[in-house]
Formats: sequence, structure tokens, C-alpha cells
Amino acid sequence: MHPGAWWLWALGLAAAASRTTDPLLLLLVCAVAGYVVAARRGDAPWARSWGAFLRLGLVVLGIRLLFAVLLGSPVPGTHVLATLPQVPLPDWAQGVRIGGTVTAEGLLFALYEGMKLAALLLCLGAANALASPARLLRCLPGALYEVAVAAVVAMTFAPNLVADVRRLRAARRLRGRPERGVRAVLSVGLPVLEGALERSVALAAAMDTRGFGRRAPVPPRTARATAVLTLLGLLLTATAVFGLLAPGGHPWAPVLLPAGAAALGGGLALGGRRTVRTRYRPDPWASAEWLTAGSGLAAGLLVVWFAARHPGALDPSLVPLAAPALPLAPATAVLLGLLPALVAPNPPRSSR
Repeated sequence: MHPGAWWLWALGLAAAASRTTDPLLLLLVCAVAGYVVAARRGDAPWARSWGAFLRLGLVVLGIRLLFAVLLGSPVPGTHVLATLPQVPLPDWAQGVRIGGTVTAEGLLFALYEGMKLAALLLCLGAANALASPARLLRCLPGALYEVAVAAVVAMTFAPNLVADVRRLRAARRLRGRPERGVRAVLSVGLPVLEGALERSVALAAAMDTRGFGRRAPVPPRTARATAVLTLLGLLLTATAVFGLLAPGGHPWAPVLLPAGAAALGGGLALGGRRTVRTRYRPDPWASAEWLTAGSGLAAGLLVVWFAARHPGALDPSLVPLAAPALPLAPATAVLLGLLPALVAPNPPRSSR
């Protein structure tokens, strides 16, 4: 599978998760991402990173609930669960409190917001577990050389971190040392961070050594046109995405998005003229890639469209307090994300 197809699929699911605070719909997004990862991930070291993202999402959810208990919530509530001792603060800290009343409405608001952030992390973790970072960076256009060299360090850091943790835990187990607990974490923390960063930087250096950043001379007029088109495309695309994801949506967003994509594509095409490197066995984009990317993008666009047509339908009521319900149309759209589990080819397995 082309790695870009997996990232487009994951970004579509992430867009769907960003438009709702319904816990049932967010759990459905996480379940779809988890099922596809379980069905189509390989046995490479970076393919095991989804579990780390799952634990990170649970940690984020716990921290969000803890902050809601200690610092309060902006949602007023009448169902009091507990009353904590409140710390007196000076007059300049008006609107901020530590302790006080803990309400069911405030906790549910924090739970829903934390689940949204955890779902976004799991969607990105699914892309990391399914798409090879090295293959994705190899597919980037030559105009994005500087961005690609920086991204290679960022995108390969998490998979390398997970692989180093597993390797060091296995080494401690063979030496008869404990692999769990605070002391074990402190003893392997620094070597893990150092090793993951060194391997990421080594990959970036290898790309640079193999001529990834070699440039051909281009006329100044072409260089200026490339910069203008790329900057204009980024601004238009970012504005259009903000308009699509904003509450209620904006009618000008669907017009700006294709214009920004066209300008950005023109800038990348002109910028590619300065690149003299070639690609050995470029990754094909076949029907499986179209179906995978299209299923994720369709799920995200349908949920965004439903949220714009029915404001508030994807956000369960907190005041008055009501049980969340699973909306049928957005849930059906999210289930389109299961298509890669059927159409994507099985990943190659390493022989042992």
C-alpha cells in the first residue's frame, strides 16, 4: 500500500472525530481505526506504535479529568458530586479557582473533550502503525526537501521509541532485572530517548547523503513564482480547512479549498524542477489506494457536512443533563472507514 493512502484515510477519520463530542461516535471512530490496524499492520518495529498511542490517549484523558476536578469546569452544573477544599486566590486571579464544587456536568464535559483528543491521537497512531515513515518521505515532492528532512526526525521518533522500549525491556528481563515500575522506567528512559533520536537523525543524514537534497539551478523568475504559489496555496488551504471545521461551517470554504489545492500543486510542480534526484521503484497508486483514501476522506466529509447541516446534533446535551445517543447517519459514515480492512493487501511478513 502507498503510505499516502493510509495517511489520507487517517486524516479523514481524524476530521470526523474533530466535529463531535458524542462519546459513542468517538468510540466508534477509535474502534474502526483499531480494527483496521489489527487487520492490516505488519510486523515492522514501527507497526507496533499504535499501542503506545492508545496508552498516550488514556493518559491524556486522565489528565483532562484531573484538571476538571482540581481547576473546575466552564460548564455550570447542578448535580454536585463532591466539594473539595478551595484555595483562596488573589484578586488578579478572578475566574480561576483551585478546588471547590465538582459537578457531573463539568466532569462529563471534560470526559467528552478528553475523548475527542484521544480519538485524534489514535487516528494519527493508526497512520504511524500502517504507513512506513521512510516510504512516505520518499514519496514527498522535491520542493519539500527542507520540510521532509525535518519531518523524518519527527515521524520516525515515535516508532523508534517504541522499538527501543521493547528492546531494553527484553534486555532487562534477560538480566533478571524488573521491567516494570518507577525504577525500571527511570533506568531506561534516557537511553530510550537518546537511541530513538539518534536513529531518526541517522536516517535524515542517510537521505541527505544519497542526494535527497541536490538541487538544479532555476531562473529567479521561476523561484519567485514557486514561492508565491506555494505560500498562496498554503494560506488558501489553511483558511478553507478552518472554514470547514469551524462550528456551522462557512459557504466560502468549499470554494477556497480547490483554489488553494491548485495553487499549492502548481508551486510544488514548479519547485520540483530544481530537484535532480530520481526514484527507484516508485510506489504505485492503484485501486486499493483510491478506495482506502476515499473511504477515510468520505467519512470525514460526510460527518463535517452533517455537523454543518445539524448544529449541535453531534454534541450531547450537558445542561440539562442527557444521555448521549448514537446518530445513525454519522455512524454509517464512520463505518466507511472499515473498507481498507477488506480492500488493502496483506502486509508482507518477515521470515523468521
